[in-house]
Amino acid sequence: MRAIVIGSGFGGLATALRLRVKGYEVLLLERRDKPGGRAYVFEQDGFTFDAGPTIITAPFLIEELFTMTGVKATDYAELFAVHPFYRIRFDDGETFDYSGDPAAMRAEIARFSAADVDGFDRFLRVSRAIFEKGFLELGHVPFLEPSSMIRIIPSLMRLQCYRSVLGLVKRYIRNEKLRQVFSFHPLLVGGDPRHAPAIYALICYLEREWGVHYARGGMAAVVSGLVRRLEEMGGTLRLGSTVEEIVVRDGRARGVRLEDGGVEEADLVVCNSDYAWTYMNLIRPEDRPSHSDRALRRRRYSMSLFLIYFGTNRTCPDLAHHTILLGPRYEGLLEDIFRKHRLADDFSLYLHAPTRSDSGLAPPGHECFYVLAPVPNLLSGTDWASTRARYRDAIYDHLERTCVPGLREHLVTERLFTPDDFRDTLLSHLGAAFSFEPTLAQSAYFRGHNKCPDIEDLYFVGAGTHPGAGLPGVLSSARVTDSLISAPAEATASSERDGDAA
Repeated sequence: MRAIVIGSGFGGLATALRLRVKGYEVLLLERRDKPGGRAYVFEQDGFTFDAGPTIITAPFLIEELFTMTGVKATDYAELFAVHPFYRIRFDDGETFDYSGDPAAMRAEIARFSAADVDGFDRFLRVSRAIFEKGFLELGHVPFLEPSSMIRIIPSLMRLQCYRSVLGLVKRYIRNEKLRQVFSFHPLLVGGDPRHAPAIYALICYLEREWGVHYARGGMAAVVSGLVRRLEEMGGTLRLGSTVEEIVVRDGRARGVRLEDGGVEEADLVVCNSDYAWTYMNLIRPEDRPSHSDRALRRRRYSMSLFLIYFGTNRTCPDLAHHTILLGPRYEGLLEDIFRKHRLADDFSLYLHAPTRSDSGLAPPGHECFYVLAPVPNLLSGTDWASTRARYRDAIYDHLERTCVPGLREHLVTERLFTPDDFRDTLLSHLGAAFSFEPTLAQSAYFRGHNKCPDIEDLYFVGAGTHPGAGLPGVLSSARVTDSLISAPAEATASSERDGDAA
């Protein structure tokens, strides 16, 4: 039996490997010139840039993709721990080194507010309980029926998941700066800390459990390792292949029609492309009554991102691998981004400096960077063609004042990526960087289903599906989707029984 996977992001690659292990013939279709999806990597002027995810938590989810195929992960990709996890810089210049070291964390907290050390310990205990329920128990199981959601409501109530992440943090932490330190994590998966349910507080303990990692050679090394293993096992990756339509016959997905008019037949189809975009553009309206365009447009979508990839001809040895630069406003900026959909004059930034840990990503004596600003999605109406240069300059000004002095003087290469590019290059609805916004009404059963409710043999994987965005979420979604797909022999027997019944 043959499976087609649309999109070679981490979700698509993970699912393709899992299906190959099950015994399916696998064709992985990618419209771009390289695999990786959001984890696309590009080279420019001797620099190697991760275009998307840069933080690896729950590294076992990557390692198991290799071990389940009978090989050692270390023969395909090298992951190493980063310390500190993040250096958080406040607008007044104070910094907080966020790590997995309990003693170091308590000491950092005490520098800001000794009274909050005990509150942090209590918050961490709550985060652990949420992690054990939300990630270890529920993160890898499907939510396809309302009853599956109803069953977990008592547990969610006991864990205070009716609160927001920020609301939960405020129960235990009093210092305003520390409240930002322990509530920013939903932004890593496209959520507003003021509205993301407290289930996402599990990220705090997830990092504590396994640490924050990076891959030697960048995310390209992990992607190429997964592709190499897939091809060794007989799977096929085809680049430059744009899918125009998912072919549906008699209520079942039976392949795809490509841009060149050709049709690839299959027994099942898995989509790693953007969830909303896929429904609205690749599936005929009459085949998807539960996912009309109107219903999809009424959903809440995550913020977008403005990114600058740049390289300098000098190094910055005082920088951490990951730096978060918080702006003068926290909740006010979140309101502008998520609810008002307004591009504000101020911003908060994430600065990635991978050459602090992996010098091979830049020429000798050089440094490569990636700076990211959360911005509203395209509901803002921002004309990015005329705004991008001004916004870039404002970010460069801020970086020069704070942690990369003399940036422009030493700048040797750059590339920009705006919400328009999320829409046009990544085919993301509204230019949303993380698909649906993670709210209580868009989590678990209420998130995109891993199995299409209208079309048999059509499955979804990736940020828009359960359990959600972020590398652990996307890799876990592949686990969930895999659990819904029978092995070829079982699927054949089921199909024959359906035919006999008909």
